[in-house]
Amino acid sequence: MKRITPLLLCLFAAFPSTTHGQTSNIARVQVSAGTVLTFYLHARLNPTSGNSVDGLPKGTLLRVRMLDSIDSAVNPDGTGFHGAVVSGLTSSGELVIHSGSEVRGILAMLRSRSHPEGFRYELLITDLTDHAKSYTLTASLNPSLSDSPVASTSKQATRVNSRSSEADATH
Repeated sequence: MKRITPLLLCLFAAFPSTTHGQTSNIARVQVSAGTVLTFYLHARLNPTSGNSVDGLPKGTLLRVRMLDSIDSAVNPDGTGFHGAVVSGLTSSGELVIHSGSEVRGILAMLRSRSHPEGFRYELLITDLTDHAKSYTLTASLNPSLSDSPVASTSKQATRVNSRSSEADATH
């Protein structure tokens, strides 16, 4: 019996077996180059610097034409993207962000208590360059970076885009 046990162990080890990992049900983010998305401004990292972008309130809508394609099934967390502002923004009657300004951002995987997997993907704008001046900021496709019951980022973006022309007139 003592000789059979090692023999059986060797026999089981000799035959490869497949193991299946858990499947991920994190909502996919997929955006093609040329798509116009509406981002919500959340915060400035240095709001006391006194420049004109600081006058934009939280929730200001920023319409951006994506210059890069992003797909969370292909691109890893942290992948950068570029875009261009579609329509300028004003604050107190002054044009503070010009149409065509460059934006840079990342595909981020954020913790989410409301998602069964505990995570969700989000496109975040992290930097805006307007006439050779760079501004560090945070903007996302959702009005809030905290957990929300939104099931799909692409559905949210579609819903936001349908209202964005009205909101752009107020900024």
